[in-house]
Amino acid sequence: MQTEPLSNGIGVIVSGIDVARGLNSDTITELRHLWLQHLVVFIRDQQLTPKQQMVFASQIGEPDTYPFLSGLPGYPQITEVLKKENETVNFGGVWHTDTIYQPCPPMATMLYAIEIPPIGGDTLFANQYAAFDALSDGLAGTLKSLKAVARAGNKAVAATRANRLGDQGTDVQAADLMAEHPVVRIHPETGRQSLYLSPAHSTQFSGWTEQESTALLKTLFTLQTQPEYTCRFRWQTGDIALWDNRCTLHYPINDYQGHRRLLHRITLKGDQPTG
Repeated sequence: MQTEPLSNGIGVIVSGIDVARGLNSDTITELRHLWLQHLVVFIRDQQLTPKQQMVFASQIGEPDTYPFLSGLPGYPQITEVLKKENETVNFGGVWHTDTIYQPCPPMATMLYAIEIPPIGGDTLFANQYAAFDALSDGLAGTLKSLKAVARAGNKAVAATRANRLGDQGTDVQAADLMAEHPVVRIHPETGRQSLYLSPAHSTQFSGWTEQESTALLKTLFTLQTQPEYTCRFRWQTGDIALWDNRCTLHYPINDYQGHRRLLHRITLKGDQPTG
């Protein structure tokens, strides 16, 4: 196994392993260590069937279903992240952490690249440990006492699902999914503190109105996505990305109009966030 950090703060590229052939426990342990250390692991040059992707995901955690879309036939936990050639809006095209509007959001997401445009379609990732560490002591102390409301139906992100809901949507209503979580989250495995807000979903602080919350949320969203806390990954067909939803944000860039992009996604079950 060879590794190459993608940036100083987040992301590592892994090569020299063949996921399809199966990975032994020592390799999984090493990958998991890299994942916790670098927050996002990228594995190049893989050729996976849905079954093989499920086997690999199950070695990292417990695959879960996505509430709004039906999965692949026979594999309900694998959903398509798809943008067609004639579409102008990409799925999830805003800074976010996955399904934070659930009581127990996923600990991780795994994406496997099936079809990639000739240029464009990169994904940005942001380190939320670093975002928290940059806070003043006064602001950090204030935020530790707060929770924030996350809504699945927030307009910014709901619009990015519209195309896929028409093709593969379930009966789940976005308005029914809402959760409150600590603004400063303690990672259950590393013990580190991170900012835990999703620009796509977080609408207000618990006990505050949206109007009262707007200015501080805007400041925090800007801090969360500072370039120095990010990495940018250029996809190739056959790549796998595994990221830690508990301490990262991600943003799929919508700069490949007229081209098709398809990835297979699995989320892994997480626990209830604690502060």
